[in-house]
Amino acid sequence: MVHTQGKKKLWRRPWVVPLGLLVLLFVAFSLPPYLTGDRAQSRVPDPGFAWYYPALVGHVVFASVAILTAVLQIWPWFRQRYPRWHRYAGRVYVFAGVLPAGVLAVTIGAVSPFGPVNAVGNVLMGTLWLGCTITAYRMARRKRFAEHRRWMLRSATLTFSIITNRLWAVAMIFALPPFKDTAFGGSEVALMQATSAISAWMGWVLPFLFVEWWLERDVSRKHRRAQPTAAKVAVSNSSS
Repeated sequence: MVHTQGKKKLWRRPWVVPLGLLVLLFVAFSLPPYLTGDRAQSRVPDPGFAWYYPALVGHVVFASVAILTAVLQIWPWFRQRYPRWHRYAGRVYVFAGVLPAGVLAVTIGAVSPFGPVNAVGNVLMGTLWLGCTITAYRMARRKRFAEHRRWMLRSATLTFSIITNRLWAVAMIFALPPFKDTAFGGSEVALMQATSAISAWMGWVLPFLFVEWWLERDVSRKHRRAQPTAAKVAVSNSSS
């Protein structure tokens, strides 16, 4: 009986399997070059600091932990069926994923080789990522689970935004080159920085705004559903 209900819940949320597969493919593509210790395989240019590459490797490794455990954290069936494992995965997500990855994101983001606009976007995103995650954890510790869920959705959205960042980067690689000689004065560096800056900002801002809209819509719907019930209770009390 429980198994059947679990299946129903999974099928009611058809995004779970595609999201999980997308995350696995993304990690399988992104992580291996940074496990070799070979700086030449880095997909990010070194800005010239000795600590930058080790910090970048650490960020990629911890962020991979975060994005893999985030899938489990937002999967309703797993959370309801295995609450203890949900808590364990949550601790891994926070302490072995977002916290170290976020601190390193702010550190390497501040010296981004892709220009100051990209750097500001990365630092702001990393700071917000840390803030949302810490708040979600604190809400869970206080057993304020409704608020924990809201903050966790914000945190997970920022975690997954690395994927939308890459999608925007691909789109800009195709969209911006025709304007190289006009808008960018023929500068390859200006073109590269614009591509990176747009993807850095759009990658997390748009998903974050969407999840905020979705959360507010959810609150509004619950409020509208509660109003008729409150009205019935008021009528019943006045009659009695």
